Formats: sequence, C-alpha cells, structure tokens
Amino acid sequence: MDQVEIFKALSNKTRLQILNWLKEPEVSFPEQAVYGYEAGVCVGQIQQKAGLTQSTVSEYLSTLQRAGLVKSTRKGQWTYYQRNEEAFAALSQLIQSDI
Repeated sequence: MDQVEIFKALSNKTRLQILNWLKEPEVSFPEQAVYGYEAGVCVGQIQQKAGLTQSTVSEYLSTLQRAGLVKSTRKGQWTYYQRNEEAFAALSQLIQSDI
C-alpha cells in the first residue's frame, strides 16, 4: 500500500465523489441495474454522472486504480469499476495505527 499514491488519489474532489458514488452503486447508478452490479459500474455511466470528458474520467479512474482504491473488470469493449473495500479497510487500519 503506497500511502503517497493513496493520498494523492484522494486529494481530488471529483475522484472522492466517484469513490462515494461507487460505495452505493445501486443508489448512484440506477440505470446500471439493467446490466447488474456484480462487475461494477460501466465507465460510461460514471462519465455521464460526472459530466466530464471520457478521457478525464478514465484518467481519474486510472489514478484510483493505481492507488488500489478501485478494481476494474473488462467485458468486451466495456470496463467496469468497483471500490476495493479491502484497500479501504487497510487504509482505515493505517490511519488508526500509524498516522
């Protein structure tokens, strides 16, 4: 767990918002229900909700993935993202014990 990468990833308001949306994808992305949530949320759904370009959202998601805060699953031409809850548990432990 690279602490610097994690805190850099968390230092952006939109990336924090994306993580918050992915915490409860059923509430934040109801239109994703047609495809299910087991693989995560399609990057297109995240992009539409964020109101940013696809390239910006992809860069934000890449930053979150490099930090280990989200996981991606590729299905055909689509990429789905979900929070990595194990990383958040480890981060919580790190904050409680080391910081």
